Amino acid sequence: MIEVPQVVTIAGIDSSGGAGVNADLKTFHNQHVYAASIIVGLTAQNTYGVQALAPTDLAFLDEQFKSVAADLSIQAAKTGALFDAEHVVNVATNLKKYAFGKLVVDPVMVAKGGAKLLSDEAIEAVRTKLLPLAFLATPNLAEAAVLVGHEIKNQAEMEAAAYEIQALGTQNVLIKGGHLVDDESTQVSDFILFADGTSRWLRAPRIDTVRTHGTGDTISAYITANLAKGQELKDIIDGAKEFITAAIAQTINVGHGHGPLNHWV
Repeated sequence: MIEVPQVVTIAGIDSSGGAGVNADLKTFHNQHVYAASIIVGLTAQNTYGVQALAPTDLAFLDEQFKSVAADLSIQAAKTGALFDAEHVVNVATNLKKYAFGKLVVDPVMVAKGGAKLLSDEAIEAVRTKLLPLAFLATPNLAEAAVLVGHEIKNQAEMEAAAYEIQALGTQNVLIKGGHLVDDESTQVSDFILFADGTSRWLRAPRIDTVRTHGTGDTISAYITANLAKGQELKDIIDGAKEFITAAIAQTINVGHGHGPLNHWV
């Protein structure tokens, strides 16, 4: 019998395969962990955008949590798109009920075009119900701005926002700076604030491409997988940055809009 770390993704299905649970499962497979999935909802979407949403019935969502917890030994979990306030509260309630190890929260709130994907009520539920349970939160720049309630225009403001998000209850914060307007054109700079108060910048060459669908899901899934293996976050984060950079750089030709990453890297 081969002992294998077990993880769970709690998010929505991307019908085009590039993001959400689909990206998580591909990343988990790449990192050699066994993945369960709790489906918070379905989407009709493609590389152009999201056309329709169908959240999972709340009672059925409860049953998924119950089934996974009753049989598997989950060492780490991650959340993605949670659709609305009721589903955020449901997920937070179930995560407090079951022992799923370290939790990575990817607070999916803003579409690539800038439109909010969560209502103000749902955003507040993420702040007050979900983030206090998180070992790590991984917002992108737009999501971090929503969480702190103001714009983030430069690297100093990124750093300050990380401390503001940590004050909401999450232990560690990774803010992804791919869309930072004052960033050097040749680099993408992410900022991570650790639970012990230390911090680091993560930098990689900027790649001129629109094929970045599923980036946030993928990097958070990579981190979740390696937390389940027992690694320390400080030892994971450089590999996570290298993985996501390679997955973007080694482009695959799928779709005609914001295409997906290459999860074979």
